[in-house]
Parts: sequence; structure tokens; C-alpha cells
Amino acid sequence: MSGDIGRLIRLGQWLNGDGFANYEHAFLMIDDDTLVEAEPGGARRAPLAEYGATRIRWSSGRIELTDEQREAVIAAAHRYLRVPYSFLDYAALAARRFHLPGSPLLKGYVASTRHMICSQLVDQCYQDAGVHLFSDGRWPGYVTPADLDRRIG
Repeated sequence: MSGDIGRLIRLGQWLNGDGFANYEHAFLMIDDDTLVEAEPGGARRAPLAEYGATRIRWSSGRIELTDEQREAVIAAAHRYLRVPYSFLDYAALAARRFHLPGSPLLKGYVASTRHMICSQLVDQCYQDAGVHLFSDGRWPGYVTPADLDRRIG
């Protein structure tokens, strides 16, 4: 992502131990040319064409899904349209990474706000479909775009 938003996201990922990762954004494809993504204005549907020549990494074929699971992921994405974005979730993720006091309170904050960053939206849609992308004991919602990139690596 470019501009001030992209710089803020890169900083948030750096604070979370991802360095200056190659990917700062994540979205879900809901059909051949439409996606659902969390953005500062809230989760939205958008045409893939908005990304033009931007380098995109796909999870297709890397995460095994049944047709029913795929449909459930897409249905979940539709349910999260207009969910607000949360830059504060990056701060909560960083506080957990650095084991700052009050981190357990942050777990409740992230779970209760119904705000999501882009990677949380992707992870939550998969969880709603009964697919857990991570088996490392992380708290629900504690996922960055770089985590997703490593998962499909």
C-alpha cells in the first residue's frame, strides 16, 4: 500500500516483529474479479481491477478447502462488510509481542471492539468457516499481513 496509510501499516508490522515485510495488505476474493477487504473507511467490496499491476500473492491451492468451506468463507466476508478498521489493533498486537503489562486486557479489547485490520478480517472469515489458519496458540485476531504471507509461503 502506498501513501501515509501504507507507511503506518508498515510501521505497525515492524513493531510486531515482521520487519518491513513485502506485504502490507490482505483481502479475500469472493469471485473472479471481486474482493472484500478491510480498509480505514471500513470493510468493503471492491473490484480486483483497482489493484492494477500491483504484485499480489494468492493462497489458492495452498490452503485446502472444501466447496462448503469456501462458500462459508465468502459468506463470512459478506457479513463483515462495513466493519470499522482499527489502527489500535496494531498497537495491541505490538504490546502483546513485547509482553507489556496489561497484555491480557488487550486480548479482550481486540476481541470486543468488532473493529478489524485487513489480516484479522481474512483470518476471522476462515475461522467462521471452521478453518484455523494458525495452530501456534495465538490469540484470535492476532495476525498481520506478514503472518498470512508466511502461512501461504
